[in-house]
Amino acid sequence: MSRSHPGLLAAARTISVPAAVFGAYALLFAQAKTPAAARATPAPPTLPADKPVGALEQIASFDGSMPTGVTVAPNGRIFVNFPRWGDPVPDTVAEIRDGKPVAYPDEAINKLDAARPKDTFVSVQSVVADSKNRLWILDTGSVKFAPVVAGGAKLVAVDLATDKVVKSIVFPPDVALPTTYLNDVRFDLRQGAEGVAYITDSSDKGPNAIIVVDLASGKARRRLNDHPSTKAEPKFLPFVEGQPMMQKKPGEPTKNLAMGSDGIAISSDGSRLYYCPLASRRLWSVATDALRRDGASDAEVGATVKDEGFKPAADGLESDAENRVYATAYELNSVLRRRADGSWETLVHDPRVLWPDTLSVADDGLYFIANQLHRQPNYHDGKDLRQKPYSLFRVKLDGKPVRLTK
Repeated sequence: MSRSHPGLLAAARTISVPAAVFGAYALLFAQAKTPAAARATPAPPTLPADKPVGALEQIASFDGSMPTGVTVAPNGRIFVNFPRWGDPVPDTVAEIRDGKPVAYPDEAINKLDAARPKDTFVSVQSVVADSKNRLWILDTGSVKFAPVVAGGAKLVAVDLATDKVVKSIVFPPDVALPTTYLNDVRFDLRQGAEGVAYITDSSDKGPNAIIVVDLASGKARRRLNDHPSTKAEPKFLPFVEGQPMMQKKPGEPTKNLAMGSDGIAISSDGSRLYYCPLASRRLWSVATDALRRDGASDAEVGATVKDEGFKPAADGLESDAENRVYATAYELNSVLRRRADGSWETLVHDPRVLWPDTLSVADDGLYFIANQLHRQPNYHDGKDLRQKPYSLFRVKLDGKPVRLTK
C-alpha cells in the first residue's frame, strides 16, 4: 500500500476496513485524481486490410439501364450497350459523348419493334470496333432471355465515318438456335474476302458453341457445338462479395450458374481463339484455321482444343498485340492478365470493381464495365440489390490492341 493516500491509510487502521473494499476505494480515489484525457479508452490499433491494385479512372457513370459491353474505336470514340434483360432500356446501343450515353447510330434503330426484328435492335449484348473504322453490333434477338425471335439475332456493321449501317448479317435458326444467347465477338479481317467473325453462344438453357461467320458471304456455322470446353462446369458455385452466387428466383428451385462459352479473345497472330464459360475456372483455346476450314468435322476441330489451365472465374476476355490475355475476375473484384509464358498478374483489384464485365484494349488503356450483375433480382429471391451508378473504368496499360487487318 505504499502508493495509497495517507488519509485512507489512517481510516483503514481506525475502522478496520476489509482489504478488498479498501483497495476499491483507493482505485476510485486514484482515478479521480487522473485527468479525463488520460482516462479515455485508447483507440484500437489500425488492422491490416485488403489493398487496392491499379489506378482506376471513371470514364462514365450510368444512372439508368445496366450496361454490359464497351469498345473503343481507333480514333478514341467510345461505345457501350445495354441489353434488354428487364431494366427499362430506351437505347440498347449508345456512344459516350461528354460522359453521357447517346443513342447510336440513331434513336429509330434502337426502338424495339417486334414487327421489324431484322431492321431494328432487339437486345444488344456486345459492341466491337474494328481497325477499318466500323462498329460491329451483336444483337442477341432475345428479350429477357426469351427464345430468339426470327430475324432478330444478327451482326450489324456501322460505318463510323458516316454513322450509317453498311452490313447486316442475320443468323438462320440452325445457327442462332431458340436457346442461343449471342454473347461476344472477335474479328480477323485478313481471312477470306472481307474477314471472319468468331462469336460465343453462352446459353444456360441449350447447346453452347463458337459461331464462325464469313463477313463477305454472311455464311455462319456452329463449331464446338456442345463441346465440353464450351460448357459450364457441373454444379459450379462462385463466391462474389463473399457470398455464394446461385440463381434464386421467387417460387423456383435454387440453381447453380450454367452459362457456357462467354468470354472470347484472339491471339496476336490470329492463330488461336481463347474462350471460357462464365461458370468455369478454366481457360480454353482452339485453332482458328480448324474453325474456318470447310468440311472439318467436329472431331477434327475438337482435336485442336487446348486446356490453357486454371484461371479465376471470368466473364469477359480480351487480348493485346503482345499476345497477353486479359480476364475479368468477378469473384475477386479484379482484372487479371495472362503473360505470354502462361503466368497471371493482377492489373486491377478494387472494391469498386463490382462484377467487371466486358473489356476493351485501346491505345490509351484498358476499358471495362463494372455493372453489379451479381446483385440482380434473379440471384436474390427477386430483390434488386444493385446501387447506381454503374461505371465505365479505365486503367493505364503498356499493351496495344490486336488489329488483324490486311
